[in-house]
Amino acid sequence: MYRERASRVPGAVLWWSTSPGSGAAERRVLPDGCMDVIWADGTLLVAGPDTAAHVVSDRPGARYVGLRFGPGTGPVVLGIPAYELRDRRVPLAGLWPGAEVRRLTERAGETADRHPSPDVCLGAVLEEAAARRLDVAPRPVDAGLVGSVVNGVRAGLPVARIAADAGVGERRLHRRCLDAFGYGPRTLGRILRMNRAVDLARRGAPFATVAAVAGYADQAHLSREVRSLTGVTLGALAR
Repeated sequence: MYRERASRVPGAVLWWSTSPGSGAAERRVLPDGCMDVIWADGTLLVAGPDTAAHVVSDRPGARYVGLRFGPGTGPVVLGIPAYELRDRRVPLAGLWPGAEVRRLTERAGETADRHPSPDVCLGAVLEEAAARRLDVAPRPVDAGLVGSVVNGVRAGLPVARIAADAGVGERRLHRRCLDAFGYGPRTLGRILRMNRAVDLARRGAPFATVAAVAGYADQAHLSREVRSLTGVTLGALAR
């Protein structure tokens, strides 16, 4: 079971997931240009930006509560360039001071054990911790560039045009994208376009329509890109 809602932390999404109570469960987490702080059965960890689908094998009944930061926001909260966490899962204690993480883990554990709606309250604990960090974290000098890149790649603009509109060179744009997203603007564009295509397919749009609306050259191009980034077909993801 999976559910989510908009977070009180700007640009973030709070989500909950519980594995089936019996049998092994396998999940395919699609790349989305985001970073997450996750409470996973009593452990706090960080999921970095993925370049391809991350396959997770869950134990029966495993519980997760996560705070997903929008593209470019995670590095500000976590205090580390996104590229250093690309395709990685690391303990939160490896990024934040140990004492701070211990207090957060203890508070989360007490909430999970005592509250009648533990998942909801666990989410609030994560939100409060992220909001405190966001309040005191230094903002990148070119924070506006992050939004420009996201908007540009979603619109399908060439990288040269995005750089020119932002008033920077392509090399600087690429460096800032590595810091903010974990990869360059072309890879970010492929990932965001793939996610849009999957969303459209899951809503029942014909694959030819998905290809046209999401900006692929044709349906074959769509199929190649989805398999390259996720390891499975669009049909498998849409089911």
